[in-house]
Amino acid sequence: MKKWMIRLACFSIMIFANLRAQEVSGIATYKSKTTIDLDAFGGQKMSEQMKQQIKERMKSMLEKTYTLTFNNGESLYEEEESLAPEGGFGAMMGGMFSQGATYMDVKENIYAQENELMGKKFLIKDTLEVLEWKLEKESKMIGQYAAFKATAVKKNDDMWKKARKRAKEWREKNDEEVDSTMLKKQEELLKDLENLTVWYTPQIPVKQGPNGYQGLPGLILEVNLGNTTILCSKVVLNPKEEINIEVPDSGEEVTREEFSKITEEKTQEMMDRYGNGNRRGRGRGGF
Repeated sequence: MKKWMIRLACFSIMIFANLRAQEVSGIATYKSKTTIDLDAFGGQKMSEQMKQQIKERMKSMLEKTYTLTFNNGESLYEEEESLAPEGGFGAMMGGMFSQGATYMDVKENIYAQENELMGKKFLIKDTLEVLEWKLEKESKMIGQYAAFKATAVKKNDDMWKKARKRAKEWREKNDEEVDSTMLKKQEELLKDLENLTVWYTPQIPVKQGPNGYQGLPGLILEVNLGNTTILCSKVVLNPKEEINIEVPDSGEEVTREEFSKITEEKTQEMMDRYGNGNRRGRGRGGF
């Protein structure tokens, strides 16, 4: 009974929103969390205490807070600045790659994202990613909003997939023995396609969402992809202060495909350094 009430309420809201064609703006806060299975990276022989210590050191890289500033047409998704110092493995990986602000214009089909790779800044400018969304019947409450499930199949373009693939090729080339359980887990991480699940709310009638996801009849409040979950924790609608959405403009301009190729080349260079045992070459590398 409760689910039918939620659906009826959202259906009414959608009709009302369409009739009014209202302008909506706001700021949404998201918490992003990625889990990591160390056994898939050769950690089977580590003690649980050691695994926990590594996870704690990586926490600043795996758990982040973002804000999505949006209106009916545009949005800007960017990480909140943290006062906590980052060190160890997290700092090393952050020095290799960091993702900046992501801009979308759903009316003009424009996508822009700032990235830094091995000390060099890039500006990815392209069209929006097209996903074939399937609207499911399931619904749930996220905070005060009625949310509906949508699914899609997405290309696995995670930059770390390339690193894992190169590492696998290096092990095979050097006849390195790999535990069967570890191999199975790695094969799962190297899949070309991934199942994407999101939850959106028609109560906020904008086709926006976090981290470049968009195109649904309502703001996306939750994203589940692989071992990463992005969940909205707060929404401020139509704030008193005027919302400013600036298009990122820093870095060498490239397309998604060009940046993917550059990332793959730099990953290969790193693997070559490690594979050749060149200790002087180890580290961030560069351009």
